[in-house]
Amino acid sequence: MEITSFEQFELNRQLLNAVAELGYTEPTPIQQQTIPLSLGNHDVLGIAQTGTGKTAAYLLPLLMKIKYPQGEAPRALILAPTRELVMQINEAVSELGKYTGLRHLALYGGLGPKTQIETLQKGVDLLVATPGRFMDLYRLGEIVTKNIRTLVLDEADKMMDMGFMPQIRSILEIIPTKRQNLLFSATFGGRVERLSAEFLESPVKVEVTPQASTAEMVSQVIYEVPNFRTKINLLDYLISKDAFQRVIIFARTKTTAENIYKFLARKVVETDKIRVIHANKGQNTRINAMDAFKEGNVQVLVATDVAARGIDVAEVSHVINFDLPLIYEDYVHRIGRTGRANHAGAAITFLTMAEEYHVQKIERIIRMTIPREPLPANVEVAETPFDEQQAMLREVDEQRRKENPEFQGAFHEKKAKNLPPGKARSIAKAKETGAKKPVSSTTWSRSGGVSHKAGGAKRSGPRGGRR
Repeated sequence: MEITSFEQFELNRQLLNAVAELGYTEPTPIQQQTIPLSLGNHDVLGIAQTGTGKTAAYLLPLLMKIKYPQGEAPRALILAPTRELVMQINEAVSELGKYTGLRHLALYGGLGPKTQIETLQKGVDLLVATPGRFMDLYRLGEIVTKNIRTLVLDEADKMMDMGFMPQIRSILEIIPTKRQNLLFSATFGGRVERLSAEFLESPVKVEVTPQASTAEMVSQVIYEVPNFRTKINLLDYLISKDAFQRVIIFARTKTTAENIYKFLARKVVETDKIRVIHANKGQNTRINAMDAFKEGNVQVLVATDVAARGIDVAEVSHVINFDLPLIYEDYVHRIGRTGRANHAGAAITFLTMAEEYHVQKIERIIRMTIPREPLPANVEVAETPFDEQQAMLREVDEQRRKENPEFQGAFHEKKAKNLPPGKARSIAKAKETGAKKPVSSTTWSRSGGVSHKAGGAKRSGPRGGRR
């Protein structure tokens, strides 16, 4: 039977009223398949990319089952990998369960446990938690697990990437074995498959999109850039355009995120319209930044991957990968921050020579070739500093060794002070391109050719030909 409305799920009136108030009319594919299975007490393995409605897919049947406040110990547990995602799920519980009276609590680190403990002692029906904080409070004797009958693992692939397997195994040992289990993941790699075999009992697999697919509403493009400075110049050009109304910029490291933030706040975006979040930021700072971004008071959010799965904003216009993630599945989650709730979005990736290796791996995972476009004419292509060029060449050699352990390395480091003026860069370029003579260029093409001359201008001879 085709399911076209939430009324067909036979949920109670409290839940249906909340769903209607949120403006949901037709269930998404993951909801159409998961909700009946969950209500039927089946274990479920859900493979669904972010933005498909999977949170409501497991929350609605879960709230239907626990129905109303009862006792003091929790009866359901949802585990998520990051505090941002825990907060997002807990907010969804508030919205969907607003008429049920159910007591719920978000448990995460970064804040002192005192307030969380006080709430636990008053009694809760549903916990949403990071594995680490859950185990911390359990060891303190503040969590009673004997009544837990439903366990949900959300973003299981990210849990594996973040090394939460020991805590998850510890949690599985202390909660009742007779329970319903639901596991959701955007990808289904080997580690997630092993976890599902260990965690689920005769699960029904629900896969609404191909594994590691990217959102259909998201357009993707790559710009090849030679160095960090050119990335900054390109970012300056893009953010200044009117279309970039609500943007998330992802950086690989905290230092890079801070540098991007300082540059944009100084030159491009009004200070009160930009925020930066990463692991070194205090929890309250991160919460306030996320709230301001969701409310539309902030135009640009600069973040490390700590935020890749914790932002649920329907109208993010652009995601910019200032540099690529080294955990390749995170590319899917990054760009999944845009193109949500049937809104179109764009994902833009900046790519250096050393990152070419990573984008090829990502393209295999998402089973598509990401289109490439030339740099806009107004973007200044900066010269690559000697030290940055050396670092990229070393990285390329290391990548080749990963593919071929017998590779001896094509790059031999030279100290700049031992080279004649102007030769350091040209020798590095010659090694990069395989040319017999040094070349002068500022970026590369995918085939290894040179696409820009130093200085950016073509020289003409007396007859108009190139010299």
